[in-house]
Amino acid sequence: MTQIHLEESSHNHTEVSAIRPWTDYFTFNTDHKVIGIQYLVTSFVFYLVGGVLAELVRTELRTPDPDFVTPEVYNGLFTLHATIMIFLWIVPAGAGFANYLIPLMIGARDMAFPRLNAVAFWMIPVGGLLLIASLVVGDAPDAGWTSYPPLSLMTGQVGEAIWIISVLLLGTSSILGALNFFVTILKMRVPSMGLNQMPLFCWAMLSTSALVLVSTPVLAAGLILLAFDLLAGTSFFNPTGGGDPVVYQHMFWFYSHPAVYIMILPFFGAISEIIPVHSRKPIFGYQAIAYSSIAISFLGLIVWAHHMFTSGIPGWLRMFFMILTMIIAVPTGIKIFSWLATMWGGKIQLNSAMLFAMGFVGTFVMGGVSGIMLASVPFDIHVHDTYFVVAHLHYVLFGGSVLGIFAATYHWFPKITGRKVNEFWAKVHFVLTIVGINMTFLPMHKLGLMGMNRRIAQYDPKFALLNEICTYGSYILAVSTIPFLINALWSWLYGEKAGNNPWRGLTLEWNTTSPPAIENFEELPVLTNGPYDYGLKRENKGTIEPEAVLSS
Repeated sequence: MTQIHLEESSHNHTEVSAIRPWTDYFTFNTDHKVIGIQYLVTSFVFYLVGGVLAELVRTELRTPDPDFVTPEVYNGLFTLHATIMIFLWIVPAGAGFANYLIPLMIGARDMAFPRLNAVAFWMIPVGGLLLIASLVVGDAPDAGWTSYPPLSLMTGQVGEAIWIISVLLLGTSSILGALNFFVTILKMRVPSMGLNQMPLFCWAMLSTSALVLVSTPVLAAGLILLAFDLLAGTSFFNPTGGGDPVVYQHMFWFYSHPAVYIMILPFFGAISEIIPVHSRKPIFGYQAIAYSSIAISFLGLIVWAHHMFTSGIPGWLRMFFMILTMIIAVPTGIKIFSWLATMWGGKIQLNSAMLFAMGFVGTFVMGGVSGIMLASVPFDIHVHDTYFVVAHLHYVLFGGSVLGIFAATYHWFPKITGRKVNEFWAKVHFVLTIVGINMTFLPMHKLGLMGMNRRIAQYDPKFALLNEICTYGSYILAVSTIPFLINALWSWLYGEKAGNNPWRGLTLEWNTTSPPAIENFEELPVLTNGPYDYGLKRENKGTIEPEAVLSS
């Protein structure tokens, strides 16, 4: 790999960053940094809403009988919880970091299509408020986030229609954002930055954007046809009129399995940025990590039917998708081992960003192991639609994506706000989160192996003890959000000034002020060495920050 590195220019250390009035963040603003913060704050608000719904679901499941909410209300709660967490929390959070960081990382002034970028964001609150409004009108969608027909055609018509419109809006937002990221990364890098000199976060977003652009239109088409069945009486998926509901499953999962990688790939990229900085070591296997993102993007498009092993697909097709699903673990494993090799022998700073990054690696591996188990057809048939699948999903998406969001937040908080977080309370947040994750989701593996079905409010009393443990774990997870929220708000307003580059990072975003000026760089940065060359020699410059130890 050709080695490059930014040459730190003196004017960037004395430049005064532009402080925007707070009202800018409530307007149709085309600055990618404003849009990035809008995405992040909005997605976190929806995370709180989805978290409240999750606590209501877990409180109902604390006892075997439906004694907290009715089964009908329960169906609506878990449907909205899953939809909000996927489409309004994790996916927009990844887009938020991408919006804020990509132009800074590649030395650009803004995104390729600033107005389109703003349009993409403002679809998020509209779609989210529309979805939550279904609770107010008393007809919340209750067919699950998969919305399988014929069940989705037999429940509340208004709620299901609202769900379809909301997801279509959010999917359109995702497509517009992905188009922007794709063009910006490929066309707006500083002239001296080739593809193999980009930060790994940019490689991850390039792969994510390709997935979004290929898969999301298929989901949109499926939802439009489902809307015709629901509202116009057609029979694309309605078996009573000759339709085939399995075709909907294929269209849904052609997007919704890649959606797992759409949610996790941006934070694979973030972890690849965080670990070398706080280990003070060059990233191990730059090209392997970069190209494994492309491999995950490609393979993610051809494994969707492993969600349909019990849907009556032919045996030979089961074998095909089983093998491909197992193969996709290879590029993921490349990343895991590269991160571990980067940490090995490094001067690791156990600050909050690094702790969450390490927690990400550990919990995601647990989710990946159960994913390999579910890729096996006989095992998948045995635990299909049980809590084993719920456990796997949450170890991947909460233990993976959400821990990645928090790691990225703590890492780039000084760049976004110009201030440091309180490390003590950030570590309290980490401990509570790790305890809560494992207490909530680890027992679910056992519940699934014992045969407890998901998506039910009433269950056999033999599952009561484990469900009670899961519920109390979810309360710990809820409490863990409190120190994060208070710490983030207090630090943003009153925290210690961080300076322009508190981590002494080598990627381009650290070569401007904190927060960055309106047009990012007074002059385009000059590149001479690599983005992860910690401790390596650069020509005529000596060693790059070999002993960089950062204050908390």
